[in-house]
Amino acid sequence: MNSTITIVSVLFGLALASLLMLLLTKKKDGSTDKKPLRRDRSAIIKSATQKLSQNPRDIQALSSIGDLYYEEQNWEKALGAYSSLMNLIPTHPGAINEFECFLRHGICAIKLKRFDTAFKSLLSARKYNASNPELNYNLGYLFFLQKEYDKAVPPLRIALSANPDNIQARRCLGLVLQKMNHYREALSLLSKVLESFPEDKEVLFSMAECFYETGSMEQSLKIFVHLRADPVFGPQAALYSGIIHSQADMNEKAVEDFEIGLRHPNVPSAIAVELRYRYALLLIKMQELSKATVLLKDIQKISPGYKDSHALISRYQELNQNRNLQVYLMSGQNDFTMLCRKIVSQFYKNARVKVTDISVQGDYTDIVTDIDTPKWADVVIFRFFRSQGTVGELALRDLYGKIKDLKAGKGICFSAGSFSDESRRFIEGRPIDLYNKESLKRILDNVDSGKQLSAR
Repeated sequence: MNSTITIVSVLFGLALASLLMLLLTKKKDGSTDKKPLRRDRSAIIKSATQKLSQNPRDIQALSSIGDLYYEEQNWEKALGAYSSLMNLIPTHPGAINEFECFLRHGICAIKLKRFDTAFKSLLSARKYNASNPELNYNLGYLFFLQKEYDKAVPPLRIALSANPDNIQARRCLGLVLQKMNHYREALSLLSKVLESFPEDKEVLFSMAECFYETGSMEQSLKIFVHLRADPVFGPQAALYSGIIHSQADMNEKAVEDFEIGLRHPNVPSAIAVELRYRYALLLIKMQELSKATVLLKDIQKISPGYKDSHALISRYQELNQNRNLQVYLMSGQNDFTMLCRKIVSQFYKNARVKVTDISVQGDYTDIVTDIDTPKWADVVIFRFFRSQGTVGELALRDLYGKIKDLKAGKGICFSAGSFSDESRRFIEGRPIDLYNKESLKRILDNVDSGKQLSAR
């Protein structure tokens, strides 16, 4: 034991503390039973100093100053006093309140963020009184701080059951249950906490997350918008409100949310990256590809390989440079159909084109035409796939069936992606031509030039 060092530290603390004069609260009946010195802080310090100078292991003196510093929330000095008492427990059985000593030592360690020490002391205290509400609250709170949420629940339930008015136990249990995805029970607990502490931002934010996860978007949005300016919870609240507004197609409000979130100083890296990512997706949705690409490149600098940011950069940087490809992949059906009609009208050189039917299906659009050229005339079906995936054989079998039904002479199939090997084998010997993404891009590059678009 380093008892000499500990006592020197305590005595030094006593000398400094003696400069302060703080009267302690008297008992209601004015009696003086166990601790009459607690009426006068300076008297407690003076007496303890004198006793410890004569006997550094004086249990009464260590208890007196330990209790004094604990009540004053001078956690460092209280911890030193209780540490000395803990060291004396084995040699002074029955002379020290073991439970209180371990409990208070553990609480002081929590306040000082010495969590390993706190665990040891609180678990030792539990050996003496496992059902004590204060012990169980602090043990549960410690598990919460360490993010061991499943271990936090049992002691917190014991503490709250013993004292339903313990707001701190209710608060901590509510926060723990929210972290464990037990959103409805968490809401029940946290709403009662909010009645007593309506400005508790952590409780507010956790409630908003519970509302969000249970589908109560209106309630969650109100809280998130309210918290957007908060220096602690603001960035994440802005992220949530931006996501909700984006999902509701309230794009301008979502832009405001994301920009508020990104304006916060010292935003945690993970939240800053996700704010940029969600904002980029929104800008893509709004077809502001240049701004979106800038954000995605910022993400790559901060967190290379984040989600699909690299693929999005490749894709939308290309689209930003090719307006027609952007329309083909991203615009509404009307603009897309107009572009397809332009392709159809210019596909064959010196041809008169009459569109006889346009049909929009789930993943493609068909344009049926009568084509009349100086050399031939026939019905041609143009099929346009917007997906960037792979077109399989079944889609071409369907097109071939339509060609036979309409007695068409040819089918022309465009895809913003590719065609499978099976689909290419299927068209052998059949009147179908395939144009994959690269061929489509060449066509889109020339569609406004007036040139013939067909490779033939």
